[in-house]
Amino acid sequence: MYHIRSLADYQNAYKKSVEDPEGFWGEIASQFVWKRKWDRVLEWNFKKPEIKWFSGARLNITENCLDRHLETLGDKPAIIWEPNNPAEKGKTLTYRELHKQVCLFAAVLKNNGVKKGDRICIYMGMVPELAIATLACARIGAIHSVVFGGFSAQSIADRLQDAKAEFVITCDGAFRGAKDIPLKSVIDDALVSCPFVKTVIVFTRTRTPVSMIKGRDVWWEEEMAKVSGSDEPLCKAEEMDAEDMLFILYTSGSTGKPKGVVHTCAGYMVWTNYTFKNVFQFENGQVHFCTADIGWITGHSYIVYGPLSAGATSVMFEGIPTYPDAGRFWDIIDKYKVDILYTAPTAIRSLMGFGTAPLEGKDLSSLKVLGTVGEPINEEAWHWYSHHIGKDKCPIVDTWWQTETAGVLISNMAGVTPSKPGYATLPMPGVQPILVDENGKEVHGNNVSGNLCIKAPWPGIIRTTYGDHERCRVNYFATYENLYFTGDGAMRDENGNYRITGRVDDVLNVSGHRIGTAEVENAINMHTGVVESAVVGYPHDIKGQGIYAYVIFSGTNTDPELMAKDITATVSRIIGAIAKPDRIQFVAGLPKTRSGKIMRRILRKIAEGDLENVGDTSTLLDPSVVDEIKKGSLKKS
Repeated sequence: MYHIRSLADYQNAYKKSVEDPEGFWGEIASQFVWKRKWDRVLEWNFKKPEIKWFSGARLNITENCLDRHLETLGDKPAIIWEPNNPAEKGKTLTYRELHKQVCLFAAVLKNNGVKKGDRICIYMGMVPELAIATLACARIGAIHSVVFGGFSAQSIADRLQDAKAEFVITCDGAFRGAKDIPLKSVIDDALVSCPFVKTVIVFTRTRTPVSMIKGRDVWWEEEMAKVSGSDEPLCKAEEMDAEDMLFILYTSGSTGKPKGVVHTCAGYMVWTNYTFKNVFQFENGQVHFCTADIGWITGHSYIVYGPLSAGATSVMFEGIPTYPDAGRFWDIIDKYKVDILYTAPTAIRSLMGFGTAPLEGKDLSSLKVLGTVGEPINEEAWHWYSHHIGKDKCPIVDTWWQTETAGVLISNMAGVTPSKPGYATLPMPGVQPILVDENGKEVHGNNVSGNLCIKAPWPGIIRTTYGDHERCRVNYFATYENLYFTGDGAMRDENGNYRITGRVDDVLNVSGHRIGTAEVENAINMHTGVVESAVVGYPHDIKGQGIYAYVIFSGTNTDPELMAKDITATVSRIIGAIAKPDRIQFVAGLPKTRSGKIMRRILRKIAEGDLENVGDTSTLLDPSVVDEIKKGSLKKS
């Protein structure tokens, strides 16, 4: 049941996981180190929602990621760090070295007053210390909230205030491609509105001059030196309840305010480990290269917790795929003899644009499995990836999952279950997907489509949204009775394979990152000359989905190009560069119903260039607005 090796294994495991979930997951969970075994494997109620896995069990996830490997894998590389600049020497941490660093930094946190249950915001570049900080929080029972290094000061302040995080871990700066990102100064700006923050620990990376406030800011290196010479034994792992919070990760929703998705210790551990081993068909000794940032759920689950709990070697990359040239990924695979590559369709499409020249002279023969994550991969990119990177010998796992699901929910398993270009294919054991129509009625049979829901919990399911359980209920469990609603549409083919067709709510999927339309609109509307705006997604050759903004502007500035740049700068300042609109169209009005609701369906069609099929406009307050917007969109194109 634990390691699926054939299609028959999959079918047997899936059948047992549905018929006897407690027996199935109890057997799988027995592979881990527990301080106390569970009283009950699963208790759940989707109405409240209330979900508990392994009730009564006690454990610490870092003992399962580190301590239990020391005897057999202590000298094996746990993390291989590849810096942004290839001329700079990288770093390899064995399991023994990583364990020691995590224990030392856990002692640093305790020395600085961090206690079990405290929330810690981590805002760092992709350096090994980011993984160390994350694991050190988990070791002492502090709840980490990692924020991607591209978010703005305002976005960080929002997250700090929501989590009431009194501690911050950051770097002086970060390197990303040709850019230096001033992380500490962004934190300083955020803390102007967060006076409750007691301590900021700063790791030295870029040697950027930074302001250090007495009594609040301390250097990572100095704090580590204080504990390194101690004769005391290394920091003992805190005993945690199975359902204690492990981390909060903020994600965009259909309202303007980001929501803090909460994952707990035991279920998250079991799910990330199980999916890592089975989806990628991981074998002992393999090198796994996930190109994501730890600021996103993919990095949490498939750079840190999943691979380390499985005893894998995890490659951590600081840079971007095109710096200093478009051969960087291929250099890394060649250099470290990578077995598994897990990356985003956006990255693949971007690299396709450079042709095959960057691949010349690169030995990719170590690769055994290719994976994609973030958004559905189009067939052209799938075939390019398979042919040029996998040499038509490596299975591609097209994984579908979300921040809220903790790990992969629907995917083929490498070389074990069939793959199909453009399809996520079959659900993982324990995952029971169904398609429903808009009224929540199940759509039966094959060759059908509908809204994708899940009808029973898996160990990694979201438990709550931090500080606002009602928001969790409304967002995920209230749309359709007794179902978890994913927010995605899907189709099911004649063999039961699932193809994800995109968001059906007001959330965009840009380069695999979820961005709420309301969040972007709020940021645009804060610009002094903006009266109102509406944001929709449109097909984008590289990102999958781009951000198209319709803006009513009344400022004195009449230069559309400058106006667009000003608005873009405002969005970057408030959310971060990741949410910048790709296209801005200035309009005199927006298509609204008589009750004042903006008809996004119409705006989406225009953004997609489908001007003939905008649908019925008779219910609009002013149908002539649509013709004006159409004319404006033709001018832009």
